[in-house]
Amino acid sequence: MLSFKHPLSVAKGFAASLLALAFVPAFLGSSMEPATAQASSSKTETAIFAGGCFWCIEKDFDHVPGVLETISGYSGGTTDKNVTYKNHVAASHREVLKITYDPSKVSYDKLLDIFWRSVDPTDGGGQFCDRGHSYTTAIYTLDAEQAKKAEASKAKLEEDKILARPIQTEIAPAAKFFAAEDYHQDYYQKNPVRYKYYRYSCGRNARVQQVWGDQAYQGIKQ
Repeated sequence: MLSFKHPLSVAKGFAASLLALAFVPAFLGSSMEPATAQASSSKTETAIFAGGCFWCIEKDFDHVPGVLETISGYSGGTTDKNVTYKNHVAASHREVLKITYDPSKVSYDKLLDIFWRSVDPTDGGGQFCDRGHSYTTAIYTLDAEQAKKAEASKAKLEEDKILARPIQTEIAPAAKFFAAEDYHQDYYQKNPVRYKYYRYSCGRNARVQQVWGDQAYQGIKQ
């Protein structure tokens, strides 16, 4: 025989269940906070480096723990609008990389250490097979604290005499940043065969290893 519960009994049970659910978030506290809310509250900071071909430096910094985003672009020149791949050289802009990072996971000092060891800072005429001002190295600082740290990092390298020749890398206040064209972004992922051939034939890795020895590419997860 089928049995039926009294409607009042069912209502009481339903009300008790709602009360229990309402109590759960208060009991668990902040652990119930959505991941998106936690992520949006995280502080991020920015660094801008010029390290020769931005395809290559972008690939390197994409493999640094704590780096959240990289954007290839142009900066440091004499024009302040409509900068493109076709006209950036004439206006003395460099190819640069804008890096957004989580300072709780990687510091600006650490990014400087990684940057130095991913380029040839002793070359004042370009980088590897790429010649000319647009391919020279630079650290563009966004505030006085970054400038102080960049200068101290450079001085420490010179004091330790790690490099065989003087450092040619310019340290200067950041100017307006112009994002490069879409086809330049994540080039190493979009065109892996062409990218690998270019990087190898340009001699980038070989020269960095020659300059830095066992310190080459420290901090970059290959």
